[in-house]
Amino acid sequence: MSLIRNTGFAAQTSGLGVLIFLLALTGCTPSPPQPPGSSTASATDSATSTSTPSGTATPSSTASTTSATPSASATLPPDADETKAPQDGDRVISSTITHDWAWPGAKSPFKTTHSNPVPLAPPPAEPLPTLYTIGAGQHPSDTPPYDQLSFRFNGAFPSYDISFVPELIADGSGLPVPMPGTGAILKVVFHGAQAHTADGKASTIKSSPAPSIGYRALTRYAPAGDFEGVLSYGIGVGRPGTAVQQTKVRVYEVEKIEQGRHLYVVAIQLDASSWK
Repeated sequence: MSLIRNTGFAAQTSGLGVLIFLLALTGCTPSPPQPPGSSTASATDSATSTSTPSGTATPSSTASTTSATPSASATLPPDADETKAPQDGDRVISSTITHDWAWPGAKSPFKTTHSNPVPLAPPPAEPLPTLYTIGAGQHPSDTPPYDQLSFRFNGAFPSYDISFVPELIADGSGLPVPMPGTGAILKVVFHGAQAHTADGKASTIKSSPAPSIGYRALTRYAPAGDFEGVLSYGIGVGRPGTAVQQTKVRVYEVEKIEQGRHLYVVAIQLDASSWK
């Protein structure tokens, strides 16, 4: 009788051990992969689908603001509106779109902020980014084709606001600045920048195109102020025969070495598709 009981107990113990082993084996087996078309998404996928690329402006009822930090990119065109022929040693350090194609109206202006120390350098250097040259160029073979006005600064990138305005007003006098031959006016206001020497006696601009540029999208430009770190320009936009209501604008920044000088370029591009 004792032998039978012991045998039964051993059988029960053996069965229990097998059950525990099977349960442990099941727990260590990875779950089968999700079949294609599964609705389960990871947190990374969700963030990717809802994120907006940094530095991209889209038309909205509020201002589009960018805290721009230039980064290297192989997909952006180099600055092609040099004021002099390229020479050995010229190179692009970084190129960044700060505002992609959009219409910067009064309710959705482009705003880009750069934080620079003041002064940038001790005297006799100018304390703020200074405008060095202005360049203009046409790019009819790009997609979309565009006309470009580029502002080259010494020292650093300034902050800036860009929007279409009904009239170009001079910052100091409050008087209108004539912009003949334009269908619309794009105003560019650089903050923390200047176009004059520290003593205020001379301009820092070494070269620039004639005010009447004469392109179809980019017709002309005009200065509208240079006082207390605020530097303003108006850009005249033409009107095609079909009277385009909203000419799209793109802005990109290029940090580069040009003619042996370290420059910071703010390139403003006007979509010229309507003039093709």
